[in-house]
Amino acid sequence: MREKIPFTKMHGAGNDYIYVNTLLYNVPDPEKAAIVWSDRHKGIGSDGLVLIGKSPIPEANFSMRIFNADGSEAMMCGNASRCIGKYVYERVLTTQTQIRLLTKSGIKTLSLHVSNGVVESVTVDMGKPVLEDENLFNPQIAKSPSTPLALWRGVGGEAALFVSMGNPHFVIFTDDIDQVGEMGSKLENHAAFPQRCNIEFARIEADGTIRTRVWERGSGITQACGTGACATAVSACITGRAGRHSSIVMDGGTLDIEWREADNHVYMTGPATFVFDGEIELPE
Repeated sequence: MREKIPFTKMHGAGNDYIYVNTLLYNVPDPEKAAIVWSDRHKGIGSDGLVLIGKSPIPEANFSMRIFNADGSEAMMCGNASRCIGKYVYERVLTTQTQIRLLTKSGIKTLSLHVSNGVVESVTVDMGKPVLEDENLFNPQIAKSPSTPLALWRGVGGEAALFVSMGNPHFVIFTDDIDQVGEMGSKLENHAAFPQRCNIEFARIEADGTIRTRVWERGSGITQACGTGACATAVSACITGRAGRHSSIVMDGGTLDIEWREADNHVYMTGPATFVFDGEIELPE
């Protein structure tokens, strides 16, 4: 019989992952485990696998590795980082309410908002947005009339923007946000994005909120994406569609995003939720 590993299913605004505490349990092949366990018919069902670990450097308290449902490793996930904050506090791995989390895109600071021992929400300092990165985005290819990214320029300013929040995003402002299912995969794998890309379709609502649907590279349509919400808010601010503080309404819930002028950092606040605990065999 294969070894069984305890896991916890959590979600942040509907963006669901399988969490394993690698301080106690080893997952020797996380790429394969992510594929097998994330299957919504034959596995646990999730957008991917998150490993919570010990930080190899003293500047951080914990580490995070995240694997998409297709087994590819992601640089960063805002929703998963919030869930880790709730996990380590409520499972008594720490008593701190300020946590420094090491990710593949650097150290992120988590501020836990706690009431009666329960983490009700988490604010993550997501760092500075990056608007140009030749390793992630080729604007010349994107602007070619023959590409579906011809939405690059629209009436009254740019209709789409590239923003990296530690991972690449392409935010398209359109009334037809439901085209995410038709266009998401095509755009994710477009030649303009050397390492593939997360795609957001965003619409400014009458109340000032921004309704956004997300296609995540390696996972497809997801209920929410924390870095995608940040990229959307930054894009809306740059193009004059919103100010520096936005509510991003995604399929699974709402995230509060502030792009502070004082330090140029983006701060994301949102919920984190336990779903259930269980055990599962390591894949063959």
